[in-house]
Amino acid sequence: MIKFGPSGNCELFFARGYSHTEEEAKFVREMGLDCFEYSFGRGVQMTEAKARSIRAAFEEQGVEISVHAPYFINFANPDGGMIEKSVGYVLDSAKMLALMGGKRLVFHPAAQGKDSRAAALARTADNLKRLRDEIYARGMEGLMFCPETMGKLAQIGTIEEITAFCAIDPVFTPCVDFGHVNAREQGSLRTVRDYRDRLEFMIEGLGYGRMKHFHVHFSKIQYGPKGELRHLTFEDTEYGPPFEPLAEALAELELEPYVVSESAGTQGEDARTMKEIFYARKR
Repeated sequence: MIKFGPSGNCELFFARGYSHTEEEAKFVREMGLDCFEYSFGRGVQMTEAKARSIRAAFEEQGVEISVHAPYFINFANPDGGMIEKSVGYVLDSAKMLALMGGKRLVFHPAAQGKDSRAAALARTADNLKRLRDEIYARGMEGLMFCPETMGKLAQIGTIEEITAFCAIDPVFTPCVDFGHVNAREQGSLRTVRDYRDRLEFMIEGLGYGRMKHFHVHFSKIQYGPKGELRHLTFEDTEYGPPFEPLAEALAELELEPYVVSESAGTQGEDARTMKEIFYARKR
């Protein structure tokens, strides 16, 4: 089934007196939500004991957990040593994910840098194959590795690019951040058709089975000529994208992703709003 939840600890989490990740499981359940995304954005610094403690808390509440790998991963880097580090960041995150009892790992694929787009894409694809080989070598192919669509023009991660990366191997499942897509495309997502066009493109490229349970990030995002500037909340009325037409598109296409809110401080409330919108439309 489709699942909704927050990314990281929102302001309401702390306002209710919670402070530890283990308590996030209870908070998510109290909010009527289903999943939570833990971020290793600044590096994988968790102990194995902590990961097991988180797993016990989330299993007790019946809440599923995913992780976001460090933000500084870049599979287009021309420096072979830096590629080794990027592979290591993903694998280290995956190890902790497995200890926490989760299945989904989101990562930023690459930045274009000084290369041509074509050269950066080719290098990223080659290095993702390298990552794939390491995933299988370590017996981690039971996890879902999710390259994410990106919000800045200088980043690698359009809908088309992520689809091509995921076509490399079934270990890769798309993470579609619709706020990012909308930002880099200057407000392109407005209608059900806008969302369906992109989802149907990915279904055609990867197959319905690969896309049915894909990963979603969603938030409203302020953007400029070069794309993403900052994450907003659902209270914003100037920038999009709207969630209602996405809810309709997901229901029409019978897709059942994880939908993770990345709103700025109101992740829990906005995840709950998305769940309410989705099920109201589905009825």
